[in-house]
Amino acid sequence: METRNLIGGHWCLAQDNRTFPVHDAATGEVLAQVPDCDVADARDAIDAASAALDGWRSRHAPEREAILRSIAARLRERKREFAQIITAENGKPLDESAGEVEYSADYFDSAADEAIRLGTEVIRSRRADRSLRAIPEPIGVVAAITPWNFPLAMIARKTAPALAVGCTQVVKPAESTPLTALAFARLLIEIDLPPGVVNIITGAPDAIGSTWLSDGRVRKLSFTGSTAVGRHLMRSAADQVVRLSLELGGHAPFVVFADADVSAAIAGALTGKFRVSGQTCVCPNRFIVEAPVYDEFVAGLASLASELRVGCGRDEGVRIGPLIDDRAIERVRSQITDAVAKGASIVTGGKSVAVAGCLDRFFAPTILANATREMLCFQEETFGPVAPVARFTGEAEAIEFANATPFGLAGYVYSRDEERIERMVRSMNCGIVGTNTGIISDAYAPFGGRGWSGFGREGGRWGLEEYTSWKYVCSAVTT
Repeated sequence: METRNLIGGHWCLAQDNRTFPVHDAATGEVLAQVPDCDVADARDAIDAASAALDGWRSRHAPEREAILRSIAARLRERKREFAQIITAENGKPLDESAGEVEYSADYFDSAADEAIRLGTEVIRSRRADRSLRAIPEPIGVVAAITPWNFPLAMIARKTAPALAVGCTQVVKPAESTPLTALAFARLLIEIDLPPGVVNIITGAPDAIGSTWLSDGRVRKLSFTGSTAVGRHLMRSAADQVVRLSLELGGHAPFVVFADADVSAAIAGALTGKFRVSGQTCVCPNRFIVEAPVYDEFVAGLASLASELRVGCGRDEGVRIGPLIDDRAIERVRSQITDAVAKGASIVTGGKSVAVAGCLDRFFAPTILANATREMLCFQEETFGPVAPVARFTGEAEAIEFANATPFGLAGYVYSRDEERIERMVRSMNCGIVGTNTGIISDAYAPFGGRGWSGFGREGGRWGLEEYTSWKYVCSAVTT
């Protein structure tokens, strides 16, 4: 297991030799000590990325495509190894971790596809005395700050398009899950990625982030995390006019109409809500069900949720692993307490689960009936295995209910009426909509939100656009 940082193609410790521990998410065991980097290390990473920029952006697109394909292939070959690291430091079940590795590989394949499509565009003009072209160029050195809930996929989402366009990169993974990032750094060395093209450092987020945003050589920052931190980064980015991509909090509505296939809606809700123990930004967070099928939906979801096995992600058959830290457990408990005090009833779950040899961070899948929008669980993102279910009557109320939040990342709607689905898709104030499905992420699609959920898109050609600067060329035509 690699525990050093990668800067300029070299493995290194923090300049002052400080380290911090990385813990097993389930047991609390110390897995490793990694460098606790600060301002000087952050500058070294920028120096390395800046020095590598000219050489990397001058590579022909087919060369970059081949490297991206190689990364994707290596990830798939080493799926089990990466899955074990992800499960150790994140806690999610091994099969979910393996799925994350495959998803990450897809981002490199998608970026490889687009790398060879991105090229000079000829623009038609009404004037015969000029020819017009638009030339795509890499924006330059780019930075990425990634979260703990998808420690490999969020790096892939940001690194793949940056490399495809010709940018060089500095990356800071979450403090809870740096070992996955360092294992990825090892893979980059193995495929002979030129030194300095990608640099990965671990450590203090404030010092590293502020150093990168105050250095004029860094021309873009991509961040996935909380809305509060996103606001701070926007303010910090202003002085150097740094381009930003921000994928922030979510508060996704899950709308079920009476004409829906209720069994399919229950299955979609179960899959979408309890993945990573409910700790994803696109998890359904507010379940809004039309009155005629409300009782059927609640009873069916509670029945299936109560059967989900809670435990260490390394154990066979586990579907619900630990929450990431003690604060996460307290947030879940406080939302449930608040909901019950305001009239909700616990249909199943509602309590911690003791797992032998592990920390007190496991919580039973919980279904809350009779939820209302006054409850904290309908006002704040939960990031845990809690599904509050409210009633609605009629399409207009469903739309109003779904949009009653400043967040706008994802939303879900279940109905057999295609015209209604289309109306809902166009009415829901979010960047992603799942219709009759609870799983929406795809490396080939534009992932991103609006409002308090941020801006920018990741995936497919839209992801490459975020790292591209277009140069317009107007040439005189002589006869």
